[in-house]
Amino acid sequence: MSVTTPSPELSVSASLESATVKNWKAPIVFAVFSVIAVVVFVGFRREGVSEFRFATGSDFFAIPPLVVGSTPATIVLSVLLLALTGYSVWRTSTARTTPIWLVSLFGVLFVADFLAWVVAGNFINATGLLLGSIALSAPLIFGALGGVISERVGVVNVAIEGQLLAGAFTSAMVASMTGNALVGLLAAMVAGVLVGMVLAVFSIRYLVEQVIVGVVLNVLVAGLTGFLYSTVMGSNEALFNSPPKLPQLPIPVLSEIPVIGPILFRQTLIIYLMYVAIFLVWWGLYKTKWGLRLRAVGEHPQAADTVGIRVNMTRFWNVSLAGAIAGLGGAYFTLGSVGGFTKEMTAGAGFIALAAVIFGRWDPIKATLAALLFGFASNLQNVLGAIGSPVPSEFMLMLPYVITILAVAGFVGQSRGPAASGKAYVKQ
Repeated sequence: MSVTTPSPELSVSASLESATVKNWKAPIVFAVFSVIAVVVFVGFRREGVSEFRFATGSDFFAIPPLVVGSTPATIVLSVLLLALTGYSVWRTSTARTTPIWLVSLFGVLFVADFLAWVVAGNFINATGLLLGSIALSAPLIFGALGGVISERVGVVNVAIEGQLLAGAFTSAMVASMTGNALVGLLAAMVAGVLVGMVLAVFSIRYLVEQVIVGVVLNVLVAGLTGFLYSTVMGSNEALFNSPPKLPQLPIPVLSEIPVIGPILFRQTLIIYLMYVAIFLVWWGLYKTKWGLRLRAVGEHPQAADTVGIRVNMTRFWNVSLAGAIAGLGGAYFTLGSVGGFTKEMTAGAGFIALAAVIFGRWDPIKATLAALLFGFASNLQNVLGAIGSPVPSEFMLMLPYVITILAVAGFVGQSRGPAASGKAYVKQ
């Protein structure tokens, strides 16, 4: 009787198949936040009721406010957080990953637990909170979409801050001189394109380190706009820095839907352009030949060159396109929000947009959601300050960066950019 001895290759294959990889990052973070919820929200409970209002004056029908007892609500929500932590531990122990829906649900419940605790004895307008979050997220979303396109094609775009600032300055000046906000929007796109072209030329043509070029462009734009603001705008504010603001354009019927209507459909033109940009970037990136070529150049430029794609030209024009989108985000500051330009008014929004790109794993939809999260955290800080929150405002301001660190550490999965991002391509 012959005995068949398995080959070494089959033995190795069987060993690999039986091996289990358990990533405990998500359960550990879940456990940390669950302990925080129990210790802070339950241990230092605040007596009273928390009221959340949703209705606005023009809704089809009024949604009654949600009134909950702070202590019972925090206890129930903290127990749910512990349950989700246990579920995540069980999945990991059986070599299963923690899905994104579970991470999202945990985050929503933690925020609800925090709000039930911090609003005790007071009320907040939930619709206004979300509406303000959209407003603060708009420039971040435009910047993040530009960052996704640029990095997907292989160029690290640290110059998003400069593109936002250039768009803000140019839109304010041009709209003031022409009296037309639409012309200001076009001028903002041109300004963003110019900054993008400078980034592309130096990083693609002259092979300068892309991160260094981006940092230098940010400093250059900040200095140039600050100088022109002091010397030109300051001398005649009425002519150069009094742009018309974009009016609200409520969409009939949709704008009267409770909660959703005021937040999404009672907005200005630039917010509606943001909706279109999100869809077009997603659709173009994954559903068109343009997107396929763009992603190929960012992942494997040598292979793309082999099949006839002009790598450097593709990079140049797409970085310019990314600049146009980011420039629109800059226009939001002056034409959609503030109504005028001030020195360095973007206040680091470009860097938060870059963080949203990383947090969103270089995907337009996920980057948009990350930007919305950052905008929500910033607006929540403003709302809690107005009601006299016991939480220091500095804590809320640092929240987006803490979230980014967790994302880069792998909390929301492997965070790996396009393979050729940041690497200059020289045709052999």
